[in-house]
Amino acid sequence: MDYNVFFENALKDATTTYRESLESCGRKLIKLSQWTCRAFENNGKIILFGNGGSAADAQHIAAEFVNRFRLERKPLPAIALTTDTSILTAISNDYDFSQVFSKQVQALAGPDDVVLGISTSGNSPNVLKALSVAREIGAKTVGITGGNGGKMDQCSDLVICAASSDTPRIQEVHIFFGHLLCDLVERQIFSSV
Repeated sequence: MDYNVFFENALKDATTTYRESLESCGRKLIKLSQWTCRAFENNGKIILFGNGGSAADAQHIAAEFVNRFRLERKPLPAIALTTDTSILTAISNDYDFSQVFSKQVQALAGPDDVVLGISTSGNSPNVLKALSVAREIGAKTVGITGGNGGKMDQCSDLVICAASSDTPRIQEVHIFFGHLLCDLVERQIFSSV
């Protein structure tokens, strides 16, 4: 195996995926950042969730909002629904895993919130169910996905879809989108900092 060729091909594939994803989703990311700023200005919050790598992305993005991204500024209200093992296991045990996020959304979300579900395929039942519940509550619902978007459009006000069907590339673009969201929000709210 020629490792240099391997690395060069991986870099080329990733770069192409980033560029195509940003070209197709840039305006949607701006819209999401505006919704998120409005939520924060109205004492709302952003609620994030997903499974596996998407759960890690949800936690990562929430941490950037609560702590800071680039700017020294006040914390912003963000909650990842993937962190409380007692809640996750209670819901999974007493009901089933498809309700692990929707019951938390019922408890925590309001109409001034942005509820963001992350699913590489766009078909994770527990993510789709939680987005549907959030939509019923009146929150802004956002699905971040890849490939053909799966079923995200059925329960999301806004679908942001990575321009790839390759899971590793989709996951890389998702955290790129998360970082862009944090950067845009900080610039809009704290531009004088």
